[in-house]
Amino acid sequence: MADSVYMSEHITKSQLEFLKLLDDYEIELFKFSEIELLLEQKFDNLSEVLESLVDKELLVRIEKGKFRRQSFRYEYVIGTFIVENSAVAYWSALNLHGLTEQFSNTVFIQTTTQKNNKSILGTSYKSVRIAPNKRTGIIQNGYGNLQYSITDVEKTIVDFFDLPQHSGGYVELIRAVSQAKMQASKLVDYCQAVNNIAVTKRIGYLVKLLQIPSMESFIDFAKMQVKNKNNLFDPQGLEKGEFVAECSMRQNSDNPG
Repeated sequence: MADSVYMSEHITKSQLEFLKLLDDYEIELFKFSEIELLLEQKFDNLSEVLESLVDKELLVRIEKGKFRRQSFRYEYVIGTFIVENSAVAYWSALNLHGLTEQFSNTVFIQTTTQKNNKSILGTSYKSVRIAPNKRTGIIQNGYGNLQYSITDVEKTIVDFFDLPQHSGGYVELIRAVSQAKMQASKLVDYCQAVNNIAVTKRIGYLVKLLQIPSMESFIDFAKMQVKNKNNLFDPQGLEKGEFVAECSMRQNSDNPG
């Protein structure tokens, strides 16, 4: 913005300098503890500068020590910014990968840290805590200031079978698997990381049933995980349906393929 616009809002020299630096470095979100390092400049009165800019509605305090530019509203970037060690996942990732037309008003964020759910700008954010060993399969989506972390297609599928309560339902997940372009090697790696035998068996059963191409090595891997214990294909469903001995699985979903 021009100096005259800032000055018309009674912006001090320090505040003006801070806003110009944000523009120069194209910073939309920042932490109090890191901003001086990012801007390569120290401010004698940084707390006062930020407080005043928040009062003037030129900055917005998202939560303690975390700020955004007033016009910045991209929910996936905000979600991964407010939660440490995080990535967009589950239903949100499935939608962003184009594998479901269902849309949730909640942005699902996977993280290894404890974080309370919250609402920002009318968007609800649900943080799902996982064990550190399950944090894998993360890629970057978007570009520039709109870049954020997200689980890739294979990890999104594995995560859904691991925690199906964060999906749009098993019927929607089955449809997603039938459409997804997946690499068998990635499925093996992620199933090993998640370390949930029932998840591996369910995915192996489904990709074989749907005749997903190039999945032979994963199906072989899944067969190696078959133990004496029987599992329901849909863990949230009733204990009914045909028993599939090959994978110790009871097909209790009304729409498996």
